[in-house]
Formats: sequence, structure tokens, C-alpha cells
Amino acid sequence: MYKTHTCGELRSSHVGQHVTLAGWVNRRRDHGGVTFIDLRDRFGLVQVVASVEANPEAHKTLAPVRMEWVIQVEGVVRKRLAGMENPRLETGEIEVEVQNIKILNPARVTPFLISSEDDADEQTRLRYRYLDLRRERMKRNLTLRHRMVKFIRDYLDERGFLEVETPILFKTTPEGARDYLVPSRIHPGEFYALPQSPQQLKQLLMVAGVERYFQIARCFRDEDTRGDRQPEFTQLDLEMSFVTREDVMALAEDLFTRLVQEIVPEKRLFASPWPRFTYQQVMERYGKDNPDIRFGMELHDLTDLAAGCGFSVFENAVSAGGNVRAINARGLGDYSRKQIDELNEYVQKFKAKGLAYLAITSSGERRSSFARFLSEERLQQIIHRMDAQAGDLLLFVADQPAVVFESLGRLREMLGDRLQLRDQNVLAFCWVVDFPFVVWNEEEHRWDPSHHLFTAPMPEDLPLLDSDPGKARGQQYDMVLNGYEVGGGSIRIHDSALQEKVFGLIGLDLEVARQRFGHMLEAFTYGTPPHGGIAPGIDRMCMLLAGEPNIREVIAFPKNQNARDLMGDAPSPVEPEQLKELHIKLDL
Repeated sequence: MYKTHTCGELRSSHVGQHVTLAGWVNRRRDHGGVTFIDLRDRFGLVQVVASVEANPEAHKTLAPVRMEWVIQVEGVVRKRLAGMENPRLETGEIEVEVQNIKILNPARVTPFLISSEDDADEQTRLRYRYLDLRRERMKRNLTLRHRMVKFIRDYLDERGFLEVETPILFKTTPEGARDYLVPSRIHPGEFYALPQSPQQLKQLLMVAGVERYFQIARCFRDEDTRGDRQPEFTQLDLEMSFVTREDVMALAEDLFTRLVQEIVPEKRLFASPWPRFTYQQVMERYGKDNPDIRFGMELHDLTDLAAGCGFSVFENAVSAGGNVRAINARGLGDYSRKQIDELNEYVQKFKAKGLAYLAITSSGERRSSFARFLSEERLQQIIHRMDAQAGDLLLFVADQPAVVFESLGRLREMLGDRLQLRDQNVLAFCWVVDFPFVVWNEEEHRWDPSHHLFTAPMPEDLPLLDSDPGKARGQQYDMVLNGYEVGGGSIRIHDSALQEKVFGLIGLDLEVARQRFGHMLEAFTYGTPPHGGIAPGIDRMCMLLAGEPNIREVIAFPKNQNARDLMGDAPSPVEPEQLKELHIKLDL
């Protein structure tokens, strides 16, 4: 063994012991005839000391050593001199007096300091990810992720779940994004698809009688990247037989409540049990179906007060079937016109035509873009409904509901950040239920599933599939944390006749459906139990528990925002012979 102890485990109780350590040079300091080295491995950091007086040979060997060199040190643990202890280090009470040193591998000057968190842009960090992962922040994130996954495995194992691996090479799955396709050499012209999720396979495991399945599943979706999305990602995939919606939600809530308490005890749960909202409620209160409930600033519906108010922008929106809603940005009543114009530009990014405002300054003076058109009585009704006080800024959007919700929901969260209302140490879980079963696709003139093809409708809404599909609700549930959807699931269709009916409702030709999903439809005829599941995202959950700004910080080797691996330079061209073997010709 290259080491008898890790660099992070030595304490005062080891004083006098002869130890062998190995690791990276985190820092070196020369003080005349004495050299101090901070030696680092994955488990921590310890100070080692070599002096000319005590051991001239070791001191000489240490002379050329620089940061990130890999060395092995033999020596004796001793207490630091009084007053020289480092309380910020767990090993800060001791140091190792070098008796022998061996250079295992020198290192070039790194493109950024490993011991610093602030001197490299993200592109450089991703290019040299193997160096970035040496940093304390990244080690901490990888450790957190490991502990999360281990907790999940232990929890589910104790409750009778089986971890089952499903194929990476399979058929295309309808998950709402493009598939990554893999050409088959053995079957020219045919392709596998990388799974967007193991959706069909986990349902087939329920047909197989597994009853309680889970998997830490790798999933792949060819869609545009963003801070909480990668081309390949990891989710906890979980499915249960003989369960209702309540059963799945209760298990998931207990799992993640316990996980937070165990893995990040320094974080505070906003509420337990988790609040539950219907889809309609969260849209009307927060403007989005994955709300951040850590702070207020909820949307107010003023449509009834806007009708016939005298301000044409409000009146026209109402007469066109739209609505008027507003948020109260408390404390911003003294905003300048320039600052309000910036907010106006922000909502226009989300298709809002503009932002009306009513500012009540800290002295009680009113400034508004529309108040002169309204009677004092109507204005007072608006102020009363929004509980506006001196120092408040009321911000209004008048448009079709989708635009109003999107623009005000985004504005609410942006102002929540600006006003520092989103405490990173608070974890606000909630459930969203009663989603529409299908939504109308205006471009294609058809109904689209709001979740996926295999989600079951609410039993009491089954007749609506024939009479008014838009009013039917799905047995879907989303797990939301701090403004992110961190998991989604549903009770599934387990009856082949109902599954075929849903295919027809969404305009999928029955023959095409049987070609794509014949294995599912046939399986459902062999005695399929009622079943359902959920798939929380490991990356997003870890990002939020770690307090990181994006999921790239909690993935060992992520792609950048252009879905490129800068370290390995992928994707990349392939040799013509490889294409020939796969019977592929490029048309660029």
C-alpha cells in the first residue's frame, strides 16, 4: 500500500505514530530551512514539514516539488506548536514531520489553481474536467450524489423493491423529445433508440409480476440544453403494482423527506407534510406548474375589475377572452421609471405586450401608467384586493391566459431573486395534481397527451374522453422543489382496450400504434395489475440539495450548453469505413 492513512484522518490521538501518506501537493511554503507542504487526497488535507536541520536529505528531495505533484511521505505525527493550530482543518492540530519522501509523479502547471474556486471559466473547467474534479467543491458534490443514491437504494431495498436493469438499446419511446438513434450493423437500415426513460419496460416488469421495481436509470433525450437539462441524465425510476396515486405519492414523500433529514440536515424543510395543489391552483397563484413556494408575491386575478374600467389595454384583453393579473412587488414602490422599463422589457421576452404598473412610493404618492383612466373607486378596489401599502409596486399583464401566466410567473421568480426571497437553505417541496389529461395542439389540430401515452385518466373522467376530452384529468402527479419539477409520475393504463382508445383520441392510427406498441398491447391481455410510478431526477435533486446553479456542477463529466463534451471533443466525425459498415451515407 502507498499509504497507511488518508490525509484527512490524522488527529491528536495519532501523535507519535509513524505514518505513510500519499497524495497531491495542494500548497507549499518555504521558510528558510523549513518547507511546509499541504498534502491532499480525496479525504482531506494535512500539513507535512521538512527541515534542513532534522532531515537534510528529505528537505533536498522536496525542493523541486510544486503544486499538484504526486508524492509519498513517511514521517511521524506531532502536535503543532502552540498558537500555530489551524481550526479550519480537521487535521489542524497536528502535522507530519518528514523522514522520507518519494516523488511518484511530477505535474505540469495546471490551467487553473486547484486550490481556488474562482479563477476559471466554465469552458476551461469542462475542458480539463479531470482537474476540476480535484477541487473541494466538486469532491463535495460527488460525495453528496453518492450518499443520495446510496440512501435511495437502502430505503427501497428495505421496502421490498428489486433493482432491475433495463436495456439501453431499445425501441423509440414517446417521451416528448427526439430520440438518440443507434444504427444496427447486423440489421441494415434499422435502428435502436437510446431510452428517453424505461417507461415501457418498467410497465412490462409489472406485467411480469415484479410488483416493486426501481432503477438508477440512465436516460437520453435529444433536446436543447439548459441549466437543468442535459442530453444524458439520471433518474430514480420506480414502479409499483396494486397501488393508487396516493400510495405512490406517500412513498415518494417519505423517501425524500427522510433523505433530506439524513443527507443535508443543515437544510430546512419548508413544510411537512408537503403542500398539495391542483394544476389550476398553481397556475392561478404562481403562473407556472412548477412553483417556488418559498415566498409569496402570488398572482392576483383582476379580470372582473378590469372589465369596463376605462383603460383600453385591460378592456381589450378581457373582451378578447383574456384576463388581467398582477403581482405585488413589496418594497419596490420607489423604483424609477428606468427600472420599471427594465421589468417591462423582461416580460416582453415571454410574449407579453407590456407591463402596466401602479407604484405607491414610501411616502404614499402614486405613480402609474394607467391610473388616470380609472375611477378612484375602481382604483381603490384594485389596491384593496392586492393588499397594497406604501412602498409597494403593482405590476400588471393583460393578455391571453398562457401569456399572462408565463410572463408574470417568470417575473415573480426574477423579483424573488432580486429581493433575496429564495433562501437556498430552505427546501420547499410540493405536489401538483389534477393535470389536464390531454391538451389541444392547434398546429396539428389534435389532442396531445399532457404527460405521456400510458397515463391513465381519472376514473370519474372516463366519460369525458368521448364528450369533452379537454376537461378530463389525468392520474398524474408532479413533485416540485424550489421552482423545479424534480419528479413526475402517474397511474398507468393497464387495460389494452383503454390504451387503444387513448391512441385513437390523440390521432394515432391503430395500425401504427400496434406496430410501435404491439408488445405493450399484447402484454396487457395477459393479466396486468393496476400499477403506477414516479421518476425523480437525480441530477436536479442533487443540484438543489448542493445549492448549485445548474446540474453540470453535480455531474462528473457533463456536456456544455451546446451539448458538446469539451474534454473528449464529442461528438466527432467517424471514419468512412465505420459508416460503410453501418450502411450510412452522409448528406450534409
